[in-house]
Amino acid sequence: MKRHTRFMLTLPLLLALQAQAFDWPQEEVASDSFYSYFGQLRGGRIESSLIFKDNADIKLADEGTVAIIISEHNNDFGWFESTLGNAVVVSHNDSLVTSYGNLDGDTIPSKLYEEDAVTAGTALGASGNSGWQQSQSCLEFQVLDTKNRSAINPRLLMPRINSELPLDIGALTLDTQDGKTYSLGSVRNLSAGTYSLYRTRQDVATPYRTNVSINGATVESIAYDTIIEDSGKLCVVGNQKYSVKELYPDDKRQLLAMLRLTRGHTTLQVTLIDLLEHTRQITYNLDIN
Repeated sequence: MKRHTRFMLTLPLLLALQAQAFDWPQEEVASDSFYSYFGQLRGGRIESSLIFKDNADIKLADEGTVAIIISEHNNDFGWFESTLGNAVVVSHNDSLVTSYGNLDGDTIPSKLYEEDAVTAGTALGASGNSGWQQSQSCLEFQVLDTKNRSAINPRLLMPRINSELPLDIGALTLDTQDGKTYSLGSVRNLSAGTYSLYRTRQDVATPYRTNVSINGATVESIAYDTIIEDSGKLCVVGNQKYSVKELYPDDKRQLLAMLRLTRGHTTLQVTLIDLLEHTRQITYNLDIN
């Protein structure tokens, strides 16, 4: 097993991302060819990787330096956010690190154990089922910003595909602080107070950004471009840092906003935005007593 500098991958602070283009780590696929998207609920946590669906040959996304090759399950590597199985970890410019997990260990080229500098497109092996997802012979691709200490949505840095999975707003519900749930499909009169607004979660696709406005003014925008860590919990950022229990209170719902509704006629608008800036939008007119 080859070991270079160890990167501490805790993610306590979110700062601006410096753009850097990566090639695809395998042949380009369609938008429905991912097992799990960045930011999705997976295994009881917020997914900080992009999980491809099919077995494929894996290649380096950009030139860099081989930092670590993990060739076996080992508690020594518990600082990773997931059990990557056989994996290659490469450091790049701008303090970025990419990891290629769930590889077939027998296919990792032996020359990688001897080389430091590697070029874009260098073969890293084939995807396998060594990672924690087990039986899924697919790549787990992760991008980390070690300077700003955050996990980055890999698709922000990869060439765009021509289409995205359609976003479905689904059923919208409002939860009160004392646990009562109201469906926006059937209620128009509500009491003033603080509410949690949820949508029905999709199994694979997740928005790049969600936006909620009241009477034309944005009151909450949650972005799925980076994931940070706060007090030991992975979080996405909106008006505050949302952990998995807040963002996904169960396996059916996804948080859109924490709202304060005041008395009067209220126009509530929900917008979902994908990576190509396509939007899905719905508006409700409410009377708040």
